[in-house]
Amino acid sequence: MTLTDPVHSALRTLATEKRGLEALEAALQNGLAEPLTRAVELISNITGRVIVTGVGKSGHIGAKLAATFASTGTPASFVHAAEANHGDLGMIAGNDLVIALSKGGESAELRNILSYTRRFSIPLVSLTCSPESSLARASDVVLLLPNEEEACPHGLAPTTSTLMQLAIGDALAIALLEARGFTATDFHTFHPGGKLGAGLTHVKDIMHTGERLPLVPSGTSMPEAVQVLSRKHFGCVIVLNEEGTIAGIVTEGDMARNLTRNLGELTVDDVMTRTPKTIPPETLATAALALINKHSIGALIIADAEKRPLGLVHFHDLLRIGVA
Repeated sequence: MTLTDPVHSALRTLATEKRGLEALEAALQNGLAEPLTRAVELISNITGRVIVTGVGKSGHIGAKLAATFASTGTPASFVHAAEANHGDLGMIAGNDLVIALSKGGESAELRNILSYTRRFSIPLVSLTCSPESSLARASDVVLLLPNEEEACPHGLAPTTSTLMQLAIGDALAIALLEARGFTATDFHTFHPGGKLGAGLTHVKDIMHTGERLPLVPSGTSMPEAVQVLSRKHFGCVIVLNEEGTIAGIVTEGDMARNLTRNLGELTVDDVMTRTPKTIPPETLATAALALINKHSIGALIIADAEKRPLGLVHFHDLLRIGVA
């Protein structure tokens, strides 16, 4: 058996699938735009769920798309077309909408679902490459995908076609997300765990407050400030004006830069950075981490609009919740 160069094979596969995506992009700039818009409108107006169905590789793509819809604010479930013929049709309600995936549109397992949607006037959206197929003819909206070459050299294994199904399904989900005004806060509701959930946490939920804050008034001697810094373990002290607003910050770095001076004779006002980095409490943890990295600092002050300190978040806090 002669082995082909695996890298050459991989590059050929990627090139073939890339052409498929380019063809899909061209279709969206042409005839596919109108049915996509109608599909978004149909889905936006239902009171039930999106039921995604398919068999084989299209079924696997359908399961992923159902999960993407559900996680981005469009209630959705996957129903395997074969299982639908053995009782799972009962999972499809009259106020739902069905999205069916099939390249050729003639999968025998889909027939009962098609009949069911027609019988009970359930909207049907299809993703197919065959405009004359049974699936396309039965559908209320046809998202007609370009019939591009599969990456499989025999033209048999679904590759380019399933990639286009995935891409147009993702495009549909994101269009629905944007149409609904789905926010990062909504996203966090559906993704509370893992690194993604951590990144969608607001700093107000993890910040140190009250007695934990390393606060000193303007005019505090540096020896006193060092004692506060040592007790609070944040590597900094926040300096306050008489009005309780932020005058500056003294960090371990500020002290290191002034080691040639007699710190015992100085006040925090002589050493502090007068424009410390502050963020509002609604800032996402990922944005806080980006600021910390950008400015090479260890902590950020959370402040209100009047520059009064509300809390402090340290790099270690972001590390603890899994963002860093």
